[in-house]
This record gives sequence, C-alpha cells and structure tokens, in this order.
Amino acid sequence: MMHGVRHGARFAIAIVVTILAITSLRGMDLPRDLAPSAVVSQAPKRIVSLVPAVTEMLFAAGAGNEVVGVSNFDKFPPEAATRPSVGALIDPDFERILSLKPDLVIVYGSQTDLLARLERAKIPVFNYRHAGLADITVTLRNLGARIGRGKESDAVAAGIERDIDAIRKRVAGRPRPKTALVFEREPGTLRSIYVSAGVGFMHDMLEVAGGTDAFQDVQRQSLQASTEVFLARAPEVIIEVLSTGGWTADRLARERQVWQALTSVPAVRSGRVYLIADARLAIPGPRVAAAIALIADVLHPKSTKP
Repeated sequence: MMHGVRHGARFAIAIVVTILAITSLRGMDLPRDLAPSAVVSQAPKRIVSLVPAVTEMLFAAGAGNEVVGVSNFDKFPPEAATRPSVGALIDPDFERILSLKPDLVIVYGSQTDLLARLERAKIPVFNYRHAGLADITVTLRNLGARIGRGKESDAVAAGIERDIDAIRKRVAGRPRPKTALVFEREPGTLRSIYVSAGVGFMHDMLEVAGGTDAFQDVQRQSLQASTEVFLARAPEVIIEVLSTGGWTADRLARERQVWQALTSVPAVRSGRVYLIADARLAIPGPRVAAAIALIADVLHPKSTKP
C-alpha cells in the first residue's frame, strides 16, 4: 500500500510540475510549424510523444500506429502503455529517443535543452504550448495539420466542442457555487494543498461545469493554499481531483473525512466535499468533455445529462 501511495504522489507531483511549466508559456507565439494552415509534404511515420495529452490526441486522430515512444506517464489509451518509455517532462532520455529513430518528437515548450539537442540532431519537433481549455482543440487541429491527419483531427475537435457546448447549456441558469478544485495534498492531512486558480484548463473546466472558482482572482494556474486560506475563502463546494488509481471506497472515505478538521468551511459543514478518482480530470486531451461532465454532475446532480 505504501508503495502505491508513493507512486501516486510522484505522479501527482509530475502533474503539478507540468501545470506550472505550462503556465510560463501563456502568451508565447506559436512556432511557424504550428500555424493552423500548416501542412506537411510527408506525414511522419515514427512519432515520439513526451506529452500524455498529445499522445491521446494522436491515437484519437488515428495515428496510434505511428507512435513509437511515449512518456513514463502515458496510460491511455491502453495501447500507448505498450510503447517504449522515454522519460517525461523533467527527465527526458535523449539517447532512448534517438534509438527509436523518430521523424517527429512532441515536446513541452519548456524543455529548452531537449529542444536544442533535437535541433542539433535535425529531428523535427512539435512544440506543445497548451494553456487553457480552448487550446485543447486548437492543439488538436494544429497537430492534425502537422501529421497529415487534418480531417480526422478536426472531426475529433468538433466533437469535443459540441460536447462542451452541451454541458454549458445543461447548467445554464443554475446557481454557480463557489468551488475549490483541489488537485494535490499530502494523504491523510490537510498539508501541501494545491488548488486550481484563475487561469488554465482546470479553472476553465470548473467554470464550464457550472461552478465559480473560489480562487478565480489569482491569475495563476495553481496555488498552494493553507487551511487558513480555505477558512478565508469559504468555498461552498470542495472537489478533490485524484488522478491516480488504487482508490478503494474505504480509502476515499478516509481521505474525505480529513476535511472534517475544517468544519467552519461551508463546503465541509454542508457535506459538499467530493473526491473524484479519475485521470481524465488531470489531462487536457480528447477526454476533456467527459471530465467536465464529471464535475458538472457533482455541482448540479439534479440536472439532466445530455
């Protein structure tokens, strides 16, 4: 059990680091090869992806057979987990990447050292610079153009946009409870709590799902919040996102009980503390509409599903 907890903590920390790294890219210009009108004369046949969200996009667009390497954190679709691992955001294995003979490598924009080494090796890259919810479908369409699957990627993106619009309509006109979206804390305690703040895809998901972000005035994607901050912000709902597996009903109940230390917080006092164990909530990829629906069902349980 302790091994599982440690592994889960490492994964959650990786998600936090990824979010913080992406935050620094907001407002940067996209490289020329990511322009929406970009096309390629020859589609790549051997793709390595260090970005789980983009790996999911590749498979959703029908390019799974071209994926020859993935990050250590790629778990979906199941086929992705069968590909060789090449490290992740902070520990990419350059030699391993080279050994796979890629003709396209998908990297985070913050991986400047890796980008420089790939450039020296003359290996083409797709530079991932996601920021908010709307950027998911933008990235999908740009990726499709880059890999020669524009039609397929556009169809996936359009489906996501339709599903998100349906959720907006479903919750329209309903009360928007002040909500704290928690995505990390120390198990069994209320220490090292990280919450979604006023920008980024998690914030956007919460807003679309019919909530008001309790930290919407903080112009960052994430924030470490103390118990004193929770008392001051007084959220009406607390939603804790659990992006790793192994969450039994008993374990969920124990972790939910931890919040009883803050009975002065309206969400705790009214019993509106929810723990959702689902990796879709932490990955800004093709399954994002389903993730938003999970939040909407918590915030507005009496609403009719689309």
